[in-house]
Amino acid sequence: MRHRAAARRVREDGRVPRRLVQLYLGLVLYGASGGAILLAGLGVDPWDVLHQGLSRQTGIGVGIWVMLVGAAVLLLWIPLRQRPGLGTVSNVLVVGLVIELMLTTLETPDDLAARWALLLGGVLFNGVATGLYIGARLGPGPRDGLMTGYVALRGGSIRAVRTTIEVAVLVVGAVLGGTVGIGTLVYAVGIGPLAHVFVPLFEVPGARPADPEPQPCAST
Repeated sequence: MRHRAAARRVREDGRVPRRLVQLYLGLVLYGASGGAILLAGLGVDPWDVLHQGLSRQTGIGVGIWVMLVGAAVLLLWIPLRQRPGLGTVSNVLVVGLVIELMLTTLETPDDLAARWALLLGGVLFNGVATGLYIGARLGPGPRDGLMTGYVALRGGSIRAVRTTIEVAVLVVGAVLGGTVGIGTLVYAVGIGPLAHVFVPLFEVPGARPADPEPQPCAST
């Protein structure tokens, strides 16, 4: 029994480099795909509607608001008794930095076809990125953990809690001036099926999950 436990630890340690590479590749791709959707200017996911609205009200970059809101959400984990993993903390920093870099160096194209290409490509690669970072099993994003933590502590349906949270941030973001459009609908319809495909595809076999078990959310 002792030999089996030791062998399992060796196997898991051997997967650590892969999990780290996959985590950070996923987070960078998540930020890049989120930046592409924002640059398309056709509507963004609920959390980015909030980030965009806050940016327009304050003049602070969208990527900076991604980090600030992520950190604030992470503080809400304390009463929910959630434990962040490496992936959780990295999510707060990496995604926002990549989005900020993209939005400060690139501009929304004038051509409508190019904007649709950014939107559709962004949603597709956002699904791939979701599979990569969740599949690494090094901790959920702060917004995912808020949802799962609430359900674990108070009970209820993950679907209902997720919908309530995302509708709330969407409404607040829209009031603040965030862009709600066809891209918001495309993201809402597409991200679930994409995550359903890519999360199991990229899941690291045999890796012990961080606690809590991450669930795909419309934004990290």
